[in-house]
Amino acid sequence: MSELNLSESEIRDIKEYLDAGKPLPDKFRFLLFEDKKEVELVWNEKTKDVTNTVLPFQTIEVVDEPRAESTDDSKEHAQEMLFDFDERGRQIAGWTNKLIWGDNKLILSSLKSGAMREEIEKEGGLKLIYIDPPFDVGADFSMNIEIGDEELTKKPNVLEELAYRDTWGKGADSFIAMIYERLSLMRDLLADDGSIYVHCDWRVNSYIRLVMDEIFGRDNFANEISWKRYAAHSLAESGYDAITDTVFLYAKNIASISFNVQYGSLSKSEIQERFPHIETETKRRYQHAALEKSSNASSRGDKRNIQGKDITTNMGWIWTQKTFNQRLKENPYLIHWTGTGRPRYKIYADEYAGYPLGDMWTDINYLSAGDNQRLGYPTQKPEALLERVIKTSSNEGDLVADFFCGSGTTLAVAEKLGRKWIGSDLGKFGIHTTRKRMIEVQRQLKAEGTNYRAFEILNLGKYERQHYIGVNINLRDEQKQKQQDKKEADFVKLIVRAYKAEATDNFKTFVAKKAGRLVAIGPINMPSSRLFVEEVIKECEENDLTKVDILSFEFEMGLFPKIQEEAKDKGIDLALKHIPREVFDKQALEKNQIEFHDVSFIEVKPHIKPATKDASGSIAVELTDFSVFYNQDIVENIIEGLKKNGSKVILEQGNIVKIAKDNDDKVSREVLTKNWIDWIDYWAVDFDFESKKEFIRIKEGDSENNNEGDKKGSKEGNKEDSKKDRTKNHGEIKEVWTGDYIFENEWQSFRTKKNRSIELKSVAHECQPGPRKIAVKVVDIFGNDTMKVVEVNI
Repeated sequence: MSELNLSESEIRDIKEYLDAGKPLPDKFRFLLFEDKKEVELVWNEKTKDVTNTVLPFQTIEVVDEPRAESTDDSKEHAQEMLFDFDERGRQIAGWTNKLIWGDNKLILSSLKSGAMREEIEKEGGLKLIYIDPPFDVGADFSMNIEIGDEELTKKPNVLEELAYRDTWGKGADSFIAMIYERLSLMRDLLADDGSIYVHCDWRVNSYIRLVMDEIFGRDNFANEISWKRYAAHSLAESGYDAITDTVFLYAKNIASISFNVQYGSLSKSEIQERFPHIETETKRRYQHAALEKSSNASSRGDKRNIQGKDITTNMGWIWTQKTFNQRLKENPYLIHWTGTGRPRYKIYADEYAGYPLGDMWTDINYLSAGDNQRLGYPTQKPEALLERVIKTSSNEGDLVADFFCGSGTTLAVAEKLGRKWIGSDLGKFGIHTTRKRMIEVQRQLKAEGTNYRAFEILNLGKYERQHYIGVNINLRDEQKQKQQDKKEADFVKLIVRAYKAEATDNFKTFVAKKAGRLVAIGPINMPSSRLFVEEVIKECEENDLTKVDILSFEFEMGLFPKIQEEAKDKGIDLALKHIPREVFDKQALEKNQIEFHDVSFIEVKPHIKPATKDASGSIAVELTDFSVFYNQDIVENIIEGLKKNGSKVILEQGNIVKIAKDNDDKVSREVLTKNWIDWIDYWAVDFDFESKKEFIRIKEGDSENNNEGDKKGSKEGNKEDSKKDRTKNHGEIKEVWTGDYIFENEWQSFRTKKNRSIELKSVAHECQPGPRKIAVKVVDIFGNDTMKVVEVNI
């Protein structure tokens, strides 16, 4: 660092500020620090540090094929004639597409530095990223769910609310901090010739541009695209109607960016205007262009024989005589003669590729409310928009990603265009919506005889522990930790009180007891993971405890029922209960209106056809019951807030109820969920569960604490000591069995926007004789999953 050049008065001012404990004015930043930038975006607590946590990805589910439609289709490898299988039996050998549930900051960090990075690099690296982050500060992430002719507003769960708070809790400061860290990780993941598109609007586009300049460099800016979403429709007097979104395109390295020029098409009237002439002989529409140009001075004064006429130019010819001869041989009508007898050549409308697209996109319409593509996501983008992005900045076989995938538009278009993909989202509902969408794409491609890839649903094996209430960022680290500890203790007290339990402090994982059962509480801002539940079970074994309740806002996907079966085998009655949103409602807490509900349960009936000498056996699965216990609203509060002749659809004790108030303030109730079937949005069957073990791949050098502070890594799931069935070493990468199995999605039925019905019995699946386990997974209308495993003997 060069020597500071400060005047005596500046030194005196700095000392006075420090002695008084006051922050230095901004002008001293440029005097004291060497790194001076001409333009810089500054926000509260700005740091260039990014998370380098590395967590293992665990596979929850694999969809190799959409489903078998008959017993014959269920035979092993029945589709080999159409597809190039690898040893796992999946379509198109090699890469399996990945749909990941969880915090994209941790997902990006684990992709960047974890074992999966090696897989990404083998595929040529990540060529394209498109993201559409939550840039609407007024969004509440609610979803409307159809129940018959009515709609229920699904409120965001607590985890989604906390993610929203982290994004917008401090306004632009927290949004910029959130997006800065994630974009930094994305840049590191991109291939050298890769590019990234960031979709936003007027709310944040100025911030995004400066953040992108800082992370990717101004020299790597490619385009600021304006997408005209719809025509002006507002009569606001304070300004013009906002009808465009902004999409920024940056390259990892602008010198090697992969870019395929796209062309826009003309309307019928535009074609008639641009190609005004009609060829007499063929009736083809055309325009004509010059064959003579002054810039071709080397052929000035030369003669060309054109259709038997010798023509001399005073300007210069664009074609040699050889080219004239060849072109006229291919098309004898190519020449248009002007009224003055000069030749020009024809450009035909039916050969026109279109006009090269610029950075103003006006030809892609926004999705209307009734559009067939609509899946219920208010921010859903049209497939045509993503088709243009993917075609422009990737090629068939390339790997593309969307880390805010929502309803899965990027992934669906990528699959249709023959690209490989990675997608992630924080919300279970988004993951579930995308799963259904991708299965529909698989079904479509299978029907067309077109190749498609298997995809797997993953999550992170362990979630970084944080705290649910914001901590004063101006405190020193030691003070911050104390405040965090207090906030977490307050959270535990709140839940214990709402559960009507008695606090206890004699255990590591248990915080209370109620009616002879011990109570453990999961973290507030993340799902309770398998590791957390295993720690609870371990403490039960150590202390001969047999009755336990675990309370959590959300549980890790794929956790049930395996973990409860493990506990039962050890003599432990393990009850898993959801914490309702109302714990934060002081009035509900005071009135004892808060009820904790159990996780859902499933009943199924196997239909077995025994094997004979001449034929294999088969099994079909019938779904016979599904129970949920949700609450989302305090009914008394809803009734009190209803206006005359008003109504609202609510959740109450596992029923969806329409509450209405007439003109005389008389309240009526109508239960809309007439049958347990109304709760089911999707269900699937694995006809041979426990045939595919779940392995995680971890770097041997990863450690439990590879970072400082809260930026920790983990190698959770390493049960090598107790689960020694298989451990492979691949250089620095170690493959370890987690003790669990992957759900292989072999048959499924689900509701779509067009078809709200659902089948309750699967197709019969051909099976070899002997015992096996069948797994059934049900996803309810809120996107929450439950699984049941049954043992059968064929």
